[in-house]
Amino acid sequence: MFASPWQLLIVLALFLLLFGGRGKISSIMGDMGKGITSFRKGLKDEVEDAKDAVDDAIDITPKKKDDA
Repeated sequence: MFASPWQLLIVLALFLLLFGGRGKISSIMGDMGKGITSFRKGLKDEVEDAKDAVDDAIDITPKKKDDA
């Protein structure tokens, strides 16, 4: 019913590794959050750049010939 001291020690070590203040997992998750933020910002900038490109585009549509 009760866990052995070794099992408690292993669970405690895993808990500290995963949720510790300076653990590897917490820093990885922070880096992942920064990456997602940067990705979203890049997508937003790309849409704005595309709108600017459309505004600056030159109309090259051929003119219609009147054969009347």
